[in-house]
Amino acid sequence: MKAAVYTEREAMSETEAELLKRDLTKVFSEYFEPCGQAEVDVTRTQNGYSVCVLLKAARIKRMRRPQ
Repeated sequence: MKAAVYTEREAMSETEAELLKRDLTKVFSEYFEPCGQAEVDVTRTQNGYSVCVLLKAARIKRMRRPQ
């Protein structure tokens, strides 16, 4: 029942958008050296939502395969 409520929403609140940006920036910082916070655009589409995330980064971090 809760899933139906969430899919019918048209937009995220400002608080939810800020939390999403913070969380995405934290995850991206594992792979990149971010320059500021991620920008997020959530748009309602015919089939659900389109989510566009932009993040400016100074570099890609070196990752090693787990041993």
